[in-house]
Amino acid sequence: MPLTGLAIALPGDRIASGAEERASQLSARLDEKALVERAQSGNQAAFEELVHKYDRDVLRLALNLTRRTEDARDVYQEAFLKAYKNLHRFRFECSFYTWLYRIVTNVCLDQMRRRNSRPEDQAPELPSENEASHDFFDRQRETRPGSDPERHVLGREIGKKIAAAMGRLSPRERVIFEMKHHQGLKLRAIGEVLGTTEETVKNSLFRATRKLRVQLEGLL
Repeated sequence: MPLTGLAIALPGDRIASGAEERASQLSARLDEKALVERAQSGNQAAFEELVHKYDRDVLRLALNLTRRTEDARDVYQEAFLKAYKNLHRFRFECSFYTWLYRIVTNVCLDQMRRRNSRPEDQAPELPSENEASHDFFDRQRETRPGSDPERHVLGREIGKKIAAAMGRLSPRERVIFEMKHHQGLKLRAIGEVLGTTEETVKNSLFRATRKLRVQLEGLL
């Protein structure tokens, strides 16, 4: 029986495909290296291109960690300002992405520690029902215009409980949990960002998950 319309991937095709992907990744790294080097030499446009490349990731991480729009904006501004001022210290010992994330997480940790020292500031910011969606943060929130009102109210109540439970984690535990489950980073990458070992990250993630399960018993 003739096999018509059937595409079979031969081993050679897969090898070629894998080689092409690795070549593409290498090319992207080289392009970014050249971009960083131009920025280090004082090229303002090159730095602005780096900001444009990573601004959404930085904003999303900052918002996930701080849970406050205003705090996230502050983190965004401070992180990129620190990156700009310290760009000459970047030695390509890790990816620029990892280096930038390290700055962002440190700024977030400082922000969270300061908030923990002020009990009145510990409650997470929750959007009002009539809040208009004009900026980046608002656009990140999932909207379902036709959703069931009762389900919407229930979802907000559950969201408040989850936010409260997250707020009870230590700043480091929360950073690790968010980076793993919201950013999708691997444990090794998180360790590189935080300047610690993969095993330490694994243990912190286990403690954070255990705490959340206890606090959210009945919801999970």
